[in-house]
Amino acid sequence: MAAVVGFEVLRRPGGYAVQVLAVAACYYAAARLGLLRELTVEGAVVTPIWPPTGVAVAALLILGLRCWPGITIGAFFAVMYITSFRPDVLITLAGQTGAPVCAALLLRRARFHTGLSRLRDGLALVFLGALTATLISATVGVGLLVVTDKLDPADFWLVWLAWWVGDAMGVLIVTPLLLLLHRARWPPPLARWKEVTALTAVACCLVPLAVYSTVSLLYLVYPLLIWTALRFQLVGSVLSALLTSVLATVAATDGVGAFTGLSRIEVMAKLQAFNGSMALTALLLSALITEQRNTRRSVERACQELVEVLEHLTAGEAPPPRPQPDAHDAQNTRNTGDWAWPTGPP
Repeated sequence: MAAVVGFEVLRRPGGYAVQVLAVAACYYAAARLGLLRELTVEGAVVTPIWPPTGVAVAALLILGLRCWPGITIGAFFAVMYITSFRPDVLITLAGQTGAPVCAALLLRRARFHTGLSRLRDGLALVFLGALTATLISATVGVGLLVVTDKLDPADFWLVWLAWWVGDAMGVLIVTPLLLLLHRARWPPPLARWKEVTALTAVACCLVPLAVYSTVSLLYLVYPLLIWTALRFQLVGSVLSALLTSVLATVAATDGVGAFTGLSRIEVMAKLQAFNGSMALTALLLSALITEQRNTRRSVERACQELVEVLEHLTAGEAPPPRPQPDAHDAQNTRNTGDWAWPTGPP
């Protein structure tokens, strides 16, 4: 998001308007991508992954709550793409805007770090940003369908579950990816391109085999997720999860591979369970590994400083003063961790 609208631009006159319009454009573009693959559940059309919710949460975390009008504008044009304007559209816009705003407020309350360098950040994004806040958009959206007689009340919970999981998946997959791109250092180092190339080749072979095989080999992607999380933390696990989720969604909506011969409800249930468990595994495992590495490095630095102090005391000299990092460096260290583009072995 910050790559689209640089902070220097936002400081200029009219920068806020540019910021809002950029968020609206990103939201609308993500909505068009999400609408490329749809599932029909009890007559209601839902998307297995709704990327705009993830875009909205990332925008609020990176740019601040003041960019919320961009979410509303983007949601308005997304709704107008699939239907005509009616007064009840305003209620839909309120739900689509309220869910990411609530997610950002909950994450701020939990002292969430956008670097996702701690396990608690991963847990907060999953349970507060993805699973809790999206209850708003799902309840408002499906409730409106029932009130306007577009959905049988008996089908409320099934459609509500599909809507809720679609929004949650957008946060679980898209939000970490945008936070990753925002914090990444460009260009990435070349020290580990051999392993990156090997990992990419394995993923391009293994993921289509797991998704499109009629034997249902979806479980084969989990060793890949573990490998990418261990070696490349969030950048590897999120990209692997994104690739797998996209291919699984395409196969599910086409009814092929692991989803052959299933009813629409069975396809939805299998796809959402797979995508959800995969995204949870990738996000939480990478956050845990990053936190452990940061803790180990902090202990190593403390031990090194202690050795230096003991050497000076043994020589009868005063210990050297410890350099104090400025606030900007401390904030960057706290938020980014070392996951963006790892340059060495663990």
